[in-house]
Amino acid sequence: QVQLVESGGGLVQAGGSLRLSCAASGRTFSSYGMGWFRQAPGKEREFVARINYSGGRTDISDSVKGRFTISRVNVKNTVYLQMNRLKPEDTARYYCAASDSGWGISDLKRSNTWGQGTQVTVSS
Repeated sequence: QVQLVESGGGLVQAGGSLRLSCAASGRTFSSYGMGWFRQAPGKEREFVARINYSGGRTDISDSVKGRFTISRVNVKNTVYLQMNRLKPEDTARYYCAASDSGWGISDLKRSNTWGQGTQVTVSS
């Protein structure tokens, strides 16, 4: 089982960019589907993006499509979330998740493998 550590969050002005990283321990990273979720205060955790084990397939939430991209570098055991044209409504704590059962949203939600999250705050 892998362990996940997110980084790259911070405070940014609207219109700016951030790149989040999720570093995984373990030698089986390339067999895991990976995803990013976010949770704002008082709101439920929501899906942002997911990527299959090879990186050949991705899926982006409609709320961030065209602004966010997900990628992974398996030799570095890392998955990335590039966030461009950030908006105040993107403010949330961002979490990555890993699933060895598939890369579906439900697979990731059911997974026990989550990082601690990294805070993203977008000022207007």
